[in-house]
Amino acid sequence: MAKDQSPRKKHPSAFEPFSLILNIALSVFGAIIGMQLITSLGVTPSTAIIGAIAAMLIARIPMQIFSRFRSVHRQNLVQTSISSATFGAANSLLIPIGIPFAMGKPELIIPMLIGAGLAMFVDTALLYKLFDSKVFPASGTWAPGVATAEAIIAGDKGGKRGMLLGVGTATGLLGSYLGISMSAFGVAFIGNIWALAMFGVGLLLRQYSVPMFQTDINTLYVPHGFMIGAGIIALFQVAMIIFKKKKPAAATSNGTAQAEEESYTLSDKTTSRVLGFGFLAYLVVALIVAIAGGLITHMSFGMLIGFLIFAAFAAFVHELIVGIAAMHSGWFPAFAIALITLIIGMMIGFPPVALGLLVGFSAATGPAFADMGYDLKTGFILRGKGADPELEREGRKQQYITGLIAFGVALITVAVSYKSFFAQGLIPPVDKVYASTIEAGASPEIAKQLLLWAIPGAILQLFGGPNRQMGVMFSTGLLILNPNAGWAVLAGILIRSVVLKLRGKQAESTLSVLAAGFIAGDAIYSFFNSIFKFAKK
Repeated sequence: MAKDQSPRKKHPSAFEPFSLILNIALSVFGAIIGMQLITSLGVTPSTAIIGAIAAMLIARIPMQIFSRFRSVHRQNLVQTSISSATFGAANSLLIPIGIPFAMGKPELIIPMLIGAGLAMFVDTALLYKLFDSKVFPASGTWAPGVATAEAIIAGDKGGKRGMLLGVGTATGLLGSYLGISMSAFGVAFIGNIWALAMFGVGLLLRQYSVPMFQTDINTLYVPHGFMIGAGIIALFQVAMIIFKKKKPAAATSNGTAQAEEESYTLSDKTTSRVLGFGFLAYLVVALIVAIAGGLITHMSFGMLIGFLIFAAFAAFVHELIVGIAAMHSGWFPAFAIALITLIIGMMIGFPPVALGLLVGFSAATGPAFADMGYDLKTGFILRGKGADPELEREGRKQQYITGLIAFGVALITVAVSYKSFFAQGLIPPVDKVYASTIEAGASPEIAKQLLLWAIPGAILQLFGGPNRQMGVMFSTGLLILNPNAGWAVLAGILIRSVVLKLRGKQAESTLSVLAAGFIAGDAIYSFFNSIFKFAKK
């Protein structure tokens, strides 16, 4: 039989001249917005939806040159660029270099910028290589990515799907205005119920620990201890997933073999090789940071070796935990996990200069990893969820290139403008927490609390297994103080369960589109509300 000679759909290139210029311009805008908001409000809103809306509006400009942006794939590249630049500039770069400034060590800013920049690019490369593996499957929730994809699809096709998304977005805007965490409500409609239930319970315990127990669990390092225990078990579970032997294919009634497991783009062997490369890359970056920061004059040779190994391991684990939390919930406690790294480093006995570089290096990993995961999930949906493997591979590659360009723009923007921000006393608020923690020093009591609460965290993660990630998600909830977000998650789970029981599996697609609208509405409201608050300052 003759082969199909129909032309294969080709994905747009990241280097198309007009698209490249537009994406660079939007990356500059995203980087500046991210820096402004992280220093003034301490948060970085998702700009992926904003980028998607901008691309859709550009496509409707009545000029031939703009008509090419009617392609959902070009719109995907646009939202990837602005989203990458926002998180890259704010979370991966400005937060790390703000730490030495807050410590009164301005001579460490450039070494930290070099290390954070390198860590950010390693971060992105690892997610690109690990996306659609057993550890980080493309079928994972990645809720913000789903929301962005649904927004682009609705803008492209409209119809019933567009109407549902519009209703969801309007509801998300209204709910957010009323103070309801609509992103938490929305993710409950599409994520793993067990993981999200534990996330919701953790959020509620953090919110009500003082009125219920007359104790702030955060001051007792309960969330931190839970995350340490859960994180250690999660690391072993990741290793077991990779090295676990495949089960033989099950035979069907007609004698053919049927695979028992979901297929992934990345094989287990390649996944383990990528993870090994990641650790070695972080070890090299840690060495560069140590040399550039002059740590050899502050530590003995033995302690320097210990610092390098611990810094690389901490960055590696930080990235995995942030990625797992982001994939399941759409949120990631990067600040808090970096603080855990700092506290452990203090207990080991590293000097203050090394601690500042350590926490900055750790904080630089994770955000770019999670953000790239969201963007690749958006592209995965828009490209047909892997129906055309070649299109999926090429599209993912173009998104990665777009992300690298955006991160490069973010690095240049931060390098050019950080002095202006710091001269005005504008640094991310979390940097003051890190600096004051280093100044206060560690105590045996903190070590005792961390060890005590690490035990139940490990047990919960072990009980839930690698698919549910109950320990990590419960710890994530404990680490985040977001009023009423826990109620929103549990209410969403309850509504989802009732609807599925009444209407069956066919209701899942409707719930997914509505959920995407809730998350999109929350993202749009958060972005413009942050801009409004900044303008008032």
